[in-house]
Amino acid sequence: MKICVLIKQVPDKDSPITISEDNLSITDNNITWVSNESDNYALEEALIIKEKNQAEVVVCTLGNESARQVLKDAMAKGADRGIFISDEKFNSIDILTMAKVFTSVLKEENFDLFLSGLQSDDQGNSQLGILIAELLKISHASLVMSTNLEENNKIKVKRELEGGWFQWTTLNLPASISIQSGINTPRYATLKGIMMVKNKIVNEINSSSVQEIDLTSNIQLNKISIPEKSKETIYLDGTTEEITDKLVKILKNDIKVIN
Repeated sequence: MKICVLIKQVPDKDSPITISEDNLSITDNNITWVSNESDNYALEEALIIKEKNQAEVVVCTLGNESARQVLKDAMAKGADRGIFISDEKFNSIDILTMAKVFTSVLKEENFDLFLSGLQSDDQGNSQLGILIAELLKISHASLVMSTNLEENNKIKVKRELEGGWFQWTTLNLPASISIQSGINTPRYATLKGIMMVKNKIVNEINSSSVQEIDLTSNIQLNKISIPEKSKETIYLDGTTEEITDKLVKILKNDIKVIN
């Protein structure tokens, strides 16, 4: 069995964020880069499946040179090898084009299972796993809280629904599964695992390998900014009934805290 884990490098949540002068990017001088949180849970789930079944775990990331570190971290924890997709031409592509790049690179590997975190901590698209499933025409499940491989090339997953409800569903393999944070307890790399990383293979991919894909982004970024804090004081005049009616309308239509 072959499992591919998609993992992304993101800024640490405690890192100071400074926007560049062009208002189109952030400066990374003071940023500490880490593996995306929910992707860590996806990696751990893959390693658990590997321990219970005969499987190969391959980690794949797309990013700048610094993103190579998330592959090393994953392999130190037990992943067998890595795939590093890196090229300046990938820096500004939209999520659909990114999914096409991943699909083009990974389809020849014939993976049985794709695992990815539910969403990234930076952009939070929550779409990559679904898009890959659609492009490869394979099964997909999101918000997964538990997995169990079954006979006849199937996997049973527990999905989190709204209102505290859960749903068990069985998928045919191959499948792409988006993992919810909290599904397991991610492990730490051991000293032995860290030492073994140098003996593991990382295949490097650039834009020349996906020449059939148009890398022109379908999304235009105009400006990014730090959310501005603001407040507004509204005085309500009238009788008690009039003030009550006005207050209810504000809470319902403007603030939307009541239905």
